[in-house]
Amino acid sequence: MSLKKFNTVLAAAFVLFILWFGTEFILSPETTAPSFGLPSRPSGDGGGFLVVKGIRDVVLALVLGVLLVTGHRRALGWALLVEALAAYGDMTTVLAHHGSVATALGVHGLTATLMVVNGLLMMRETRKAEAAPAAPAPRPA
Repeated sequence: MSLKKFNTVLAAAFVLFILWFGTEFILSPETTAPSFGLPSRPSGDGGGFLVVKGIRDVVLALVLGVLLVTGHRRALGWALLVEALAAYGDMTTVLAHHGSVATALGVHGLTATLMVVNGLLMMRETRKAEAAPAAPAPRPA
């Protein structure tokens, strides 16, 4: 499998996974919240923060999706690197609030690290294309 195809498949998987997870938080926050890894879910008016988290995830997925569909592969690589910070932030939040270490590392940390790997591979792929010298334009006869 070529690097370009591998990067495309992995980026598409991230788009679908993040979009699905975010949509779950919007449509059914009370059943999705335990999978985040925190020891307790917000009560009272705090449940709205779960929907905010879902909206954030949907927007992150849409940014990646637009860059993927439009073929802006270098920008997609940068976006993957930057958006990995959200997943590392989620991991840190779960750990700081005495949540599930397995979920923090196995879900959030692994997702973030795979996003970084995909972003770096995307940058490597596009660096090769960027470094190739442009062919001279054909001369009119």
